Amino acid sequence: MAGMVGSVTRQRYDELVELGRGWVAEMSAVQWRLGDAAGEIEPMRAHGGVNPSGSEELFTVGEALRMFAEDVGLAYTTVRDYRWVASRWPKEHRRADVSHTIHKILASIPDEEERFEAVASPPAHPRGGPARWTHDSAKRIVGWKVDTPESVQEKVDAIHDLAADDQVAAKVTTDFLRRPAVASKAMADDTARHAVNEAQFDRFRQEAAFVHDEAAPLPQLARMEHNLQFMDLVAACTQFVVTAGRIVPNLRGTPFDDAERETVLHGLSRVRASADWIENAVTRGEVDLDEQLQKLLKGSGE
Repeated sequence: MAGMVGSVTRQRYDELVELGRGWVAEMSAVQWRLGDAAGEIEPMRAHGGVNPSGSEELFTVGEALRMFAEDVGLAYTTVRDYRWVASRWPKEHRRADVSHTIHKILASIPDEEERFEAVASPPAHPRGGPARWTHDSAKRIVGWKVDTPESVQEKVDAIHDLAADDQVAAKVTTDFLRRPAVASKAMADDTARHAVNEAQFDRFRQEAAFVHDEAAPLPQLARMEHNLQFMDLVAACTQFVVTAGRIVPNLRGTPFDDAERETVLHGLSRVRASADWIENAVTRGEVDLDEQLQKLLKGSGE
């Protein structure tokens, strides 16, 4: 139904939002009071410092705060958090129009001036209207993971978190690679393509080993070994071309001295000799090396 938000009209929704902001303000006021009270019982101090009053401590910080939490009916960790947040925000820098939760997130900003300036400068609201802090916009400021990813990188990070387990990652990757557009983009990445090629080789090797162990007919084993050799050759050629494509464009304006130039040219002569050797092996079945080629490939050729 038009003009509905959930099960209520847009007008009623706006009324509930206004009421909710008031309730959050009241709740935040209580959280500030509890944090200030906990800070009065046990003031924050530098690591290894003493109680500012100079009096002998009857309780450790943890014991005193735990007793206060139990006596007011809250969890110790909750009281401890309220105390820390209150210590990060002197009363004159607390914003009544910003929730205690947002203050808690922004409290992670190390620099005081930057922290106080940040809370007074909310970003644009994602749904338009006046600038106002949201839980996720505050998290973005301090570099935390957001609850509702929006940018491509945030969505990628969320997927990585969900697919931390290798079995889950394998299933997700398989599903994604069944989408032609995704597979095409993935294979355009050199690292991803090489990883896939390497995985294919490993699988071929495992299958070949299994066939050998099971004493399969010789033609089947020979075909498997042929496939491995073919894939290795293709990978070697592809890797050289890809590596050259990455390096050569960056050589523009790069000077080489005589020794460097000679080293590269000698390496290229070995590459050409190797390419000729492969071509002869594939087209004519000639795999033997003559003496001069042996020296060249070992790096001792002239």
